[in-house]
Amino acid sequence: LAETTIDGKLYYALAPLDEESEEYVILSVTEEGEELFLETIDNDDEFEKVEDYFNDLFMSEIDYDN
Repeated sequence: LAETTIDGKLYYALAPLDEESEEYVILSVTEEGEELFLETIDNDDEFEKVEDYFNDLFMSEIDYDN
């Protein structure tokens, strides 16, 4: 699980427990009253911006020595 705030909006990246997988799911967090909702991102520009952030984050965590 990783999280970031971009343009005032909270996003989560959820990765499978299989550490060999490079796939992950990005969800936006919407707050309505005291409830939080996780939603997919429908806007392509918004998705690309958030995806770029998480790709940079995850690629920097790869240990190339192993």
